[in-house]
Amino acid sequence: MMVIRPIAKTELDSLYQLADKTGVGFTSLVPDEAILKNKIEVSNQSFSKETIEGPTDESYLFVLEDTDTGEIVGTSGLLATVGLDEPFYSYHLGKLVHSSRELGVHNIMPTLVLNNDYTGQSEICSLFLEEGYRHSKNGQLLSKSRFLFLAQFPERFTNKIFAEMRGVSDDEGRSPLWESLGRHFFSLDFKKADELTSLGSKQFIAELMPSNPVYTAFLSQEAQDCLGQVHHKTAPALRLLQQEGFCYENYVDIFDGGPTVEAHVPNIRAVRESRLSLTTITDDAPEKEGAYYLVSNSKLADFRCILIQRKKAPGSTLTLSQEEAKHLCVNSKEAVRIVELSSTNP
Repeated sequence: MMVIRPIAKTELDSLYQLADKTGVGFTSLVPDEAILKNKIEVSNQSFSKETIEGPTDESYLFVLEDTDTGEIVGTSGLLATVGLDEPFYSYHLGKLVHSSRELGVHNIMPTLVLNNDYTGQSEICSLFLEEGYRHSKNGQLLSKSRFLFLAQFPERFTNKIFAEMRGVSDDEGRSPLWESLGRHFFSLDFKKADELTSLGSKQFIAELMPSNPVYTAFLSQEAQDCLGQVHHKTAPALRLLQQEGFCYENYVDIFDGGPTVEAHVPNIRAVRESRLSLTTITDDAPEKEGAYYLVSNSKLADFRCILIQRKKAPGSTLTLSQEEAKHLCVNSKEAVRIVELSSTNP
């Protein structure tokens, strides 16, 4: 069975093996032992905070475990806030109008404007799944389990949440936007600038990036075409978020032009439609047919989420098999949160 749970303190090696497969442009999960060790420590500290006054610097890192093998095959994360300690930059695609009544000219010019608009907002991040496990709705479980956590613990996050999607780059790590814009100001390869950002060195962005609007007409056509477009490997992850109600509001990554999508937490489908049920446990084997449902327990440090099938929609009670209850870490008459999985392939 596939189970979502918080990452354990002892799983640095497993996390590193996953990070080593992400590739250039995946700044939230880089193969650096010091960074990954700190990510695990912060996550464990965040899950151990039983009460909080509001979202601050908490970071929650989940892993997908194949319980048949004990392997960690995927990750996903939630950040309570961004930009409070280190500035968080993005570009907003806007417009400037140049007109002359005398000449009869009226031009609308698309621009990129550097901003910190997402400062203080919650972010979903670090979604990565082993290629061999990209089937059987594992991608949906990995991505959407976070929404049950949001529904259960809304006080730990802001009302609006966003996701920064990986933008266009080739197999050698070449980004059209970077080559047309960023390189002129940084004199660095995209890969090196990306590494500096992932290491937490972001001050150089403010020091070197142009603060005035950038006219996109001055960029190469290839760079213009990639604005708001995702890397081909990121397209399935974007579709999952769009399915839940996330929208693109013309914000893009400053390095590769990848889109940022956002949603108000109460409007996310899996949050809005999820409900609490009380468990009943049976000795029968798990059902293997019917609609798919995400089910999570209502615990913090011991959060668990699995995917089940049921021929009949569960109501105020949910009957679980012994195996399902075991992996959810629940006993009879405990509260679990459930939502039907919307139809899609990943």
